[in-house]
Amino acid sequence: MIIYQSSSPLFQQKSVTMSDLEAPLRPKRKKVWVDYFVKFRWILVIFVVLPISFTFYFLIYLGDVKSEMKSYKRRQKEHDENVKKVVKRLKERNPSKDGLVCTARKPWIAVGMRNVDYKRARHFEVDLSGFRNILDIDVENMIARVEPLVNMGQISRATVPMNLALAVVAELDDLTVGGLINGYGIEGSSHIYGLFSDTVVAYEIVLADGRVVRATKDNEFSDIFYAIPWSQGTLGLLVSADIKLIAVKEYMKVTYTPVVGSLKDMSQAYMDSFAPRDGDQDNPEKVPDFVEGMIYTPNEGVMMTGRYASKEEAKKKGNVINCCGWWFKPWFYQHAATSLKKGEFVEYIPTREYYHRHTRSLYWEGKLILPFGDQWWFRFLLGWLMPPKVSLLKATQGEAIRNYYHEMHVIQDMLVPLYKVADALEWVHREMEVYPIWICPHRMFKLPVKTMIYPEPGFEHHRRQGDTNYAQMYTDVGVYYAPGPVLKGEVYDGAEAVRRLENWLIENHSFQPQYAVSELSEKNFWRMFDAELYEKCRRSYGAVGTFMSVYYKSKKGRKTEKEVQEAEQAHLEAAYAEVDQPMD
Repeated sequence: MIIYQSSSPLFQQKSVTMSDLEAPLRPKRKKVWVDYFVKFRWILVIFVVLPISFTFYFLIYLGDVKSEMKSYKRRQKEHDENVKKVVKRLKERNPSKDGLVCTARKPWIAVGMRNVDYKRARHFEVDLSGFRNILDIDVENMIARVEPLVNMGQISRATVPMNLALAVVAELDDLTVGGLINGYGIEGSSHIYGLFSDTVVAYEIVLADGRVVRATKDNEFSDIFYAIPWSQGTLGLLVSADIKLIAVKEYMKVTYTPVVGSLKDMSQAYMDSFAPRDGDQDNPEKVPDFVEGMIYTPNEGVMMTGRYASKEEAKKKGNVINCCGWWFKPWFYQHAATSLKKGEFVEYIPTREYYHRHTRSLYWEGKLILPFGDQWWFRFLLGWLMPPKVSLLKATQGEAIRNYYHEMHVIQDMLVPLYKVADALEWVHREMEVYPIWICPHRMFKLPVKTMIYPEPGFEHHRRQGDTNYAQMYTDVGVYYAPGPVLKGEVYDGAEAVRRLENWLIENHSFQPQYAVSELSEKNFWRMFDAELYEKCRRSYGAVGTFMSVYYKSKKGRKTEKEVQEAEQAHLEAAYAEVDQPMD
């Protein structure tokens, strides 16, 4: 076990004090009927959500198998026909009578936690439900060409048996290519390859005027190529993407290293697990293939590193193989926590099972949904039904329940510069008291143009730990659970906490993925993100007046048709230059 001491680079035992991190005392909160409904929601989950979820998963699996039985030529033919339908549908739209364009996907189907309230305004639907095929696996050029509704479970099931994988495979099976590109996606390999969108080499997009274009970083559509990530589908309709493949092996050799110390100590241990202090960040001998950390308490965490391993290595005498994908196995985050008692250990996990290690328990959210879901008897008897589909959980909650979760629950990711991870963890402890916390590094590349998210200006001159001259190392601080005050029955203002979080992110050149509930005003949204390239592409490609702007699509609350139309007509550049008054 690593025991850090802040005042020394040596690992020495210390007593951990948290006096400087104490959260404020809060009065007790009076319970309302929603509290009791949430407490006993597991009844609805077990008898309704889980059986329907399992049926959904099975039918989706059958659809994937049916798709895989088709030749690539047939899949491409179907793709071309579906693209023509999209073009035809767009050309049927009357801008003076019809609302703004959005997909026909039902609001509750999205995996993101924010309400898809923009679809409550009058809109013009385009059906993209047919775009769920893997169009090609090009082994020679190491490219997978896929449609936007292909999910991570589907693509890993097709590629891993070939000893191939996407360079970045987001953990949850249900996450789709389109969502990860237009929104945000990360995995334990992102410290090498960047975010999911950084691994895309070409987009096929249907523009507002019905043109179908192929955008790459070096062709005539390079501007929209760089503008698509984080745009939430507001520049055009993505109909396929070419994504980088890498060679993989059959197993992942995972090392679990427990760390005891302050949040600063754990942050340093995390940095040391993948970022050599000598700056040799591109040396595969010093940098693991996968990295993630889990902070379980203010003074205990586990850092995990993974390296691809052959089946011959994994099956050598004395090596431990953990097939963690079986339904009866302990949830991964709890399995990793055992190293806090037994010390550092190494095991081999089948590669595909490792990719989706957090799917069954939805990280640790499963513990809130089913308080006994991690117990051995439940795992053996009903674990095969897990996980509940996030979309069905959303579909079975009304307005009151949804608002309760917005106030009494946190699902946020904070993308912060690596050297500020300790500050972010201490902020979360003071303001939210949420544990466990997931930490995962990713590169923020210095690109030829300034995109919506971008590294700190001049970062390359500081050469901080993890940075190179072409990319700044960031970290996703994943905050998913009920805040400590809520668990203790205290008064808690979730919306105000999120506003403070967003303000902290703005002040520290950090970013908030917009799948989550956001309290950002329009001015603060464009303080966090850069608008220049995005707005240029909206004007150049006719998106203004056709697609809703990214802020209004992400904005919390209902969007009226009048509000959207007025926003589309406004000249937003002046607003971006304005700065909100600092929040208290």
